[in-house]
Amino acid sequence: MPTRKQRRRRQKDRRHEYEFVYVDEEGEEVDVDEDERPARGQNGKRDSKQPQKRRAASGPVREVKPPSWSKVGKRALIFFPLIFLAFSFVTVVYTAFFVPFMYVMDRTMYRSYLKRTGQLPQRQPRKR
Repeated sequence: MPTRKQRRRRQKDRRHEYEFVYVDEEGEEVDVDEDERPARGQNGKRDSKQPQKRRAASGPVREVKPPSWSKVGKRALIFFPLIFLAFSFVTVVYTAFFVPFMYVMDRTMYRSYLKRTGQLPQRQPRKR
């Protein structure tokens, strides 16, 4: 269901008359004959009775070969190292961020445990 604003705009478009004008090579405006105008249906779309023009093919259609496991295997051998390296890199990056985060979480849990039990944290002597 169109909104009130959309309905008003559509009514406004229907009230105004538009002219189709082409500009020739010399820059002068040329009126369009009735038969040259684009055919439109009631809803603004082209009539489905007229076939739509296809784009011109740029050349012959390329032959597609049937699937084979050997072709898939060759492609897998090409992509396996790339995927392995990508996931290895991601794994190293996640581990580099995750290990310190785990230490902070363990320290937080330990400190909250000490506060709940009323114990004092054990101080380790510093090495110089």
